[in-house]
Amino acid sequence: MAGTLEGKVSLITGAGSGIGRATARVFAREGARLVLADVAEAGGQETLAMVREAGADAIFVRCDCAVEADVNATVVAAVTRFGRLDCAFNNAGIGGAAKLTHEYSLADWNRVIAVNLTGVWLCMRAEIEQMLKQGSGVIVNTSSIMGLTGAIRVPAYTAAKHGVAGLTKAAALEYARHGIRVNAVCPAPIYTPLLQQGFARRPDIEERYIRSEPMKRLGQPEEVAEAVAWLCSDKASYVTGVPFPVDGGYMAQ
Repeated sequence: MAGTLEGKVSLITGAGSGIGRATARVFAREGARLVLADVAEAGGQETLAMVREAGADAIFVRCDCAVEADVNATVVAAVTRFGRLDCAFNNAGIGGAAKLTHEYSLADWNRVIAVNLTGVWLCMRAEIEQMLKQGSGVIVNTSSIMGLTGAIRVPAYTAAKHGVAGLTKAAALEYARHGIRVNAVCPAPIYTPLLQQGFARRPDIEERYIRSEPMKRLGQPEEVAEAVAWLCSDKASYVTGVPFPVDGGYMAQ
C-alpha cells in the first residue's frame, strides 16, 4: 500500500538530529523523496544513511538557514534533483542563551532571531517561489508552545517562535488561493539530544517539565514527526494557517 507522501519531494531543515531526523524517517516510511538540510554535516549524513537504508531516494545539502545563499541553493538542489518541491518542513532552530530580557546581549538576540525567525522566512520565500510555479505545495514550520505563550529566561526564543506562528498565519492567507498550505507545529519540550544535554546539567529541569505536563511525560521526536507528516499529506487538505500544538495537553491548562 502506498504511503501518505508517496513520491512527494520533501525538504527538511534541521534534519541532522532530533525532530528533523525523526521526521525524515517517518517521511521515508511514507514514500517521500527527501532533501535533507542541516548546518551539521556529520548528523545530516547519518540521517541520509538511515533513510536510504529504509529505501528512500534522498540527498543531503549543507545549509545554514540564516544564510540567504545557502537557502536558495538548497531549494535549487531539490528542484535540480527531483524536478519540483511538494513539501517543506522548516525545522532548523537553536535555543540561545538562557538569560532574562535585560541581560540579553544584542549578539545573542540577533543570532536567535536570525536562525529561528529570519531563517524560517528565508526558507519560506524560496519554497513559495517554487511552489507558485507548480501551483501547489505544503509548508510546515516549527514554532513551539513558547510561540503560543510566555516563558522565562528565553526572550529571543519566545519572540522568534511567536513570530513563526504569526508568519505561518500570514502566509497561509496569502497563498491559500494558489494551492499552497502553510501550517506550524508547536511542540512542548521534546526528548531530543539537545534537551538531554540540558537535563544532564540540570536534572531538576526535567522533573519540572514532567510535572507541568498533563500526561506527566515528555514528548518523543517521532510524535512530532507524525503530526508533520499528516499536515503535509493530502489527508490534511483543508487545513491551513494553524499553529498546531503537539504538547500532551499543555496549552489546554
